Amino acid sequence: MIIVHGTFPVKPKVREDALEVMRHMAIASRAEPGCITYEFYIGLSDMNTLLLFQEWESVEALQDHFQTDHWEEFVRLLPDFLNGEVLNRRYEVRETREEMEESPEVEGKFSNFGPSEIIIH
Repeated sequence: MIIVHGTFPVKPKVREDALEVMRHMAIASRAEPGCITYEFYIGLSDMNTLLLFQEWESVEALQDHFQTDHWEEFVRLLPDFLNGEVLNRRYEVRETREEMEESPEVEGKFSNFGPSEIIIH
């Protein structure tokens, strides 16, 4: 699984327009094969910082995403909304909790943790 996190500082005067473009981007992206999650969020400490969280089944699915018409349109419109630099981070999850729990080396070691309390590096 591939996880991508992005931060978009937007100009206050065009924030609503940026949100509309991002809504369209999220809807179109979630319909793509291999997309698990694709959602924008508004920052609590700065309403003009928009956050993107996306999960993809594979690197190939993410690469295919970069070839879509809605991606090209998003990249074309994005500079008009930005008030600074976009920051992106990409993570690869190589093993899920279920896979880890089945491993003899860790069997039973996660029994005291809830589903959201395990960080997999």
